[in-house]
Amino acid sequence: MEFKEQLTKYQKIINEELEKYLRKDEVPEKILNNSMEYSLMAGGKRIRPILIIATYEIFKSNIEKCMPYAVAIEMVHNFSLIHDDLPGIDNDDFRHGKPTNHKMFNEATAILAGDSLLNEAYIVISRDLKKSKIQELESKIKVFNEFSLAVDRMIAGEYIDTEYEGKKISNEYLDYIHQNKTGALLRLCVKIGAILADADKTDLERLTNYAEKIGLAFQIKDDILSVEGDEKILGKPVGNDEKLEKCTYVSKYGLEESKQILEKITKEAIEEISIYGEKAKFLKELALYIKERQK
Repeated sequence: MEFKEQLTKYQKIINEELEKYLRKDEVPEKILNNSMEYSLMAGGKRIRPILIIATYEIFKSNIEKCMPYAVAIEMVHNFSLIHDDLPGIDNDDFRHGKPTNHKMFNEATAILAGDSLLNEAYIVISRDLKKSKIQELESKIKVFNEFSLAVDRMIAGEYIDTEYEGKKISNEYLDYIHQNKTGALLRLCVKIGAILADADKTDLERLTNYAEKIGLAFQIKDDILSVEGDEKILGKPVGNDEKLEKCTYVSKYGLEESKQILEKITKEAIEEISIYGEKAKFLKELALYIKERQK
């Protein structure tokens, strides 16, 4: 199966699974639930949940075991996007070519919708833990711990990114922002897939290295697209990083050197998982997709 066809297949699986968790009840907080659904089903690439499934499939095929965690990670991701777009952080008006959550509803609703998605993610995982067999609990509790730590790191990275707007920072701090703000969740997804599939310590280390590199690649590409992306394709304005004086790879290294770094770490990511051959074909092509994407 070609990469784009497989990507579309994964996206369809995840969208169908997410639909099962939408809150459709006629309740007083219905507008809040609509706000959550608005962002969750806005048309994202679903890279994070796909990473969980594709990593798991290197070792095993019964992907139903992954689905609660794929759903939960997409909820966390959308929580972060809603809050990133708020006036107090990035102050963005559009995402995926649509008004951002606080523009579609209002700022208070957007804040609470983000909070609710984060909390719902933990509810989804907790339900899965509750119905798990005893022999599965050890790995799933490990995943729960990794999940919580990664969310904490993502929030820390976002804080540093916001705090250091307009300030000169060291290379180490720039890497810290990217490794946490973007990299933490991508790294988590690969680790979840590997742990649920009972991968051994060597495999987990190898796949974590791959994830760290594509996480950095993802953020560098975002930095590049913020400078030279097409607004119609991106679905949001370009130039916001420069306007907000954010610390990015482009502001630190320049556009051309950033592209060279992106090329280098993409190759390194692919090399990390070359040992898996055809079983890791999708993950290899995903690394190239991240490098070449236009949105």
